[in-house]
Amino acid sequence: MGGNVAVLDVQDKPTAEFYTLGSRFGVKTFYIQTDVTKQDSLIKGFEAALASLGTIDGCVPAAGIAIDKPFVDQTWDEFTRIQEINVRGTFFIVQLVAKQIIKQGTGGSFVLIASQSSHIGLPGYRMAAYNASKGGILMLSRALAVELAKHKIRVNTISPGFVDSEMTRNVRAAKSKREGDQMWLAPPLQRLSTQNDLTGAIIYLLSDAARHTTATDIPITGGLHAGTIDGVISHEE
Repeated sequence: MGGNVAVLDVQDKPTAEFYTLGSRFGVKTFYIQTDVTKQDSLIKGFEAALASLGTIDGCVPAAGIAIDKPFVDQTWDEFTRIQEINVRGTFFIVQLVAKQIIKQGTGGSFVLIASQSSHIGLPGYRMAAYNASKGGILMLSRALAVELAKHKIRVNTISPGFVDSEMTRNVRAAKSKREGDQMWLAPPLQRLSTQNDLTGAIIYLLSDAARHTTATDIPITGGLHAGTIDGVISHEE
């Protein structure tokens, strides 16, 4: 499987790795700065990507933020910001792409990014607004999988666990050493996920190998969604 790639991201320029994709895989690449919380920016980014690629066959909306803060202290603005990026941004980029795929009549595939936080709450991780947003993504994917099936559009999710990312490192930095270490030690496989751990599942779900797979979630948690190493997860006051 291979394909041309457009990346829409809030950063003003892509990572260094982006510039190597074209030569490494023999594909066309396109990047445009896009803010998913602003409708005009989202539409502009989508239209520019479509103009560059010509057609769109799949989409992985991955914008997301998290705040680790006690539920009783989370503010209106903090909650709203999380839902704007994690849920509304996903909803409307999927809508734009789905309209185009329906117009093309070619069918296509979406992979939405849910989370272990769609399924479980962990002691010591006070992320109710984030959990709510990712639960919304999980249910959105299932609703769209049913509604868009007649257009040969598949919609699935992956549910990452603790991934070695800037967002996760920021959450860990706010924790006690014991609670921070839980990210590494609590999953039965006892390590953080990496971005590469997610890639294979996403490629599979986008590809024709998953042509009869829709409304499905793939957990990539090192086993944490099923259980933890005995005695590791606890809440410290």
